[in-house]
Amino acid sequence: MIINRSLLLAVLLLALPGIVQAQSFKKLSSDLVFTNAPFKQCHASTIVQNKAGELLLACFGGTQEGKNDVSIWLTTLSNGKATSTTKVADGVVNDTLRYPAWNPVLFKDKAGTITLFYKVGPNPREWWGMYKTSHDDGKTWSAPVKLPAGILGPIKNKPVQLKNGVILSPSSIEEMGENGRWKAHMERSTDNGKTWANIPVDTAGKFDVIQPSILTYSGGKLQILCRSRQGTVVQAWSADGGKTWGKLSATSLLNPNSGTDAVTLKSGKQLIVYNPDVPGKDWFNGRGKLRVAMSTDGQKWTDVAVLENGDKEEYSYPAIIQTNDGLVHITYTYDRKNIKHVVLKEQ
Repeated sequence: MIINRSLLLAVLLLALPGIVQAQSFKKLSSDLVFTNAPFKQCHASTIVQNKAGELLLACFGGTQEGKNDVSIWLTTLSNGKATSTTKVADGVVNDTLRYPAWNPVLFKDKAGTITLFYKVGPNPREWWGMYKTSHDDGKTWSAPVKLPAGILGPIKNKPVQLKNGVILSPSSIEEMGENGRWKAHMERSTDNGKTWANIPVDTAGKFDVIQPSILTYSGGKLQILCRSRQGTVVQAWSADGGKTWGKLSATSLLNPNSGTDAVTLKSGKQLIVYNPDVPGKDWFNGRGKLRVAMSTDGQKWTDVAVLENGDKEEYSYPAIIQTNDGLVHITYTYDRKNIKHVVLKEQ
């Protein structure tokens, strides 16, 4: 009997859950960003392309997450490597009081202004939102500004500016107390970030979710994908450009209570970077493996690239963008010691 090996391989891939079924994105490069980092640990990277075409990367770094010396650091990437790395923000309140800084998010609006959102406070239950702006591609920054009460800014993932100019900032809260809930919400601005409205997302539902990312579809349809405590990436949909949101529901994507990020490509395809595991493993929260999945409708997801296939390491908190040349850039925490920058090209 003659065996068609290509057909056999295809059948095996379809039969085995969790196996990458279509390597449709080629990995062009994979580099550790920092060679002589000015911090011991780092986490929560964010990336943006400025008007000049350069890639700016920020993360928080210090002795350890939650320590008062943790600040926001900014660098320009050149061939995947950091150039000069500078401290761009911190949690200094006055001469005797300082808090850690958390979760930077870089966002470029349609005019080219870059905003650096970040959080300051003793912990994620008590932190508050801050931001700085740059009008010269990240070379200089304004003084820090505190966001209004009730507005936190994007908690982990980048805002999206719609065709009508509306900016949607994906946000969330982590309530205090043993029975405290995780709740996602959207912060919406119609005046380019001068004022914001807080839009809740299914606050009475059964899912505990934070750190949403936003995907866009034709006809004003939007989707958010959230980190959850329930073992899966959780979604909600909007049919009116983010003014209102439907009920939260589980996707087919696993989630070990770890951050994800997603992006809508120019082709209309959707990509998400996620840890394909569930809580309860021996390693840290199932964050040893990291993959990219693709969808055309936000419902059916197929793994298209393996970024990490570790065991006891931590590869987490990804950020993903598509640059002007069509390439996909992903950054993520590399075992808390560094940030890795990966470039993918669709085949």
